[in-house]
Amino acid sequence: MNWRGSRRYFLPVAGAGLLGGVAEMNNRKEREAQTGNREAVITKAPGKSAVVVLKAKSYSTELTSLMLEGIRACGLDVRGRKVLLKPNLVEFDHATAINTDVAVVAAALDVFRSLGAAEVRIGEGPGHRRDTYDIAALARYRGEIPGFDRLFTDLNRDDVTEVKGFAGAESIFLPNTALQADLIVSLPKMKTHHWAGATLSMKNFFGLVPGSVYGWPKNKLHHVGIDLAIFELNRIFRRTFAIVDGIVGMEGNGPIQGTPKACGVLVMGSDLAAVDATCCRIMGIAPERIRYLALARMLGNIDASEIEQRGENPASVRSDFTLISGFQGLRL
Repeated sequence: MNWRGSRRYFLPVAGAGLLGGVAEMNNRKEREAQTGNREAVITKAPGKSAVVVLKAKSYSTELTSLMLEGIRACGLDVRGRKVLLKPNLVEFDHATAINTDVAVVAAALDVFRSLGAAEVRIGEGPGHRRDTYDIAALARYRGEIPGFDRLFTDLNRDDVTEVKGFAGAESIFLPNTALQADLIVSLPKMKTHHWAGATLSMKNFFGLVPGSVYGWPKNKLHHVGIDLAIFELNRIFRRTFAIVDGIVGMEGNGPIQGTPKACGVLVMGSDLAAVDATCCRIMGIAPERIRYLALARMLGNIDASEIEQRGENPASVRSDFTLISGFQGLRL
């Protein structure tokens, strides 16, 4: 394993001084108070965030053309870059809506190759199971994605590098395949979550934490709190894009024991907070009431006035997801 410190995704506190001014000092103190992390929080980009919503009624739809349309509408350029596709591969399942559908992963692989990426890999570190390749086989990844084993990295067992600062702790060890990627593309399912309320592109980064270091089910993340852990991982990994599989999502007691929910959409964008906020509105959930998204205001945009919606209007494709008891207060 490579245990050397990595500064690639880490901005020291001293760097925040470049922003200058009393206002920024006050903002930083507020961020530290909310997150418990004294490392500098990366300031979000100014202006509105573009999020594209496209109708996709089934997995037999031409997903590659839809993804190309969405990526171009967001102005994303991946020429010469190393891209890591991060699906949501959770459990032994092929009949419900737990895992990102293989058609979405295969289409994303073709699309990013066609856009001139220097390398496109697939990586995941499931939180519940240690036998990642067996899960990938049952989810049809190994059978339907040509050369899957050659393209895939089990992030639970990858070599790791120490990254300074995580939720008040001194450091966290993260997989080199993720740290060395120029772009991480989150490919989650659109699902409810029995603790976080919703699990979308930001929560999908739990699979970037190596089980070989932190165990199953990634106990470190639960100890610091799910919402804060989501925030911290997205603070560290900033070069990102999301394509949310909302063709068939999951409602009720997600992310594993819920019921499939046909929603018929793909949601895309570079600001993962804005993407997740848009997904919540499609699901009939008020994004500001999701705690990890309230924290994510420091990283991206969640207010409707701060998001430039392209493609379909979220209200026109809204399909309220069933919420378990105790989560009714999240409803729009």
